[in-house]
Amino acid sequence: MKKLWWVVPVAAAGAAAVRRSRSAHRAGERAGDRWLTVTVNRPPTDLGPEGKLPPPLDDLAERIDVQIRPAPGDRGTELTARFKEPVPAASASVPARLAGQDPRQELRRALRDAKSLLEAGEVLRPDAPPTTRSTPGGRLVEVFTRRSGGEGVL
Repeated sequence: MKKLWWVVPVAAAGAAAVRRSRSAHRAGERAGDRWLTVTVNRPPTDLGPEGKLPPPLDDLAERIDVQIRPAPGDRGTELTARFKEPVPAASASVPARLAGQDPRQELRRALRDAKSLLEAGEVLRPDAPPTTRSTPGGRLVEVFTRRSGGEGVL
């Protein structure tokens, strides 16, 4: 009987997740409606001179809305973007994300690359290969690193 107590927190977490997803669905939110934001350590005039978008974002210019505004506390500039057309729910599902077919991953990558270009002058990438000899743990980290490319996190 004591071994089944783990079911209670798991069931509560599942119920909370379902309730949260239903409330977002009822509010009319869709996958592409959310603004994605990065804070760039540059003044707003450096981000969009003459109405042009930073290089990685200019490729998506017809498909996205972009806002450039000062960050709170005078700490740089907020660069915010979202798709003009909502992303279909099927392409934002977990299997689509794992397969790298979620269009939001492209927008996240473009924002991250724009931030890197504006702050460092180049898009920083990790050295490859990270080790000289392949190990099981190294292969696992490599899989997660490859999958995190569109999300920005492991």
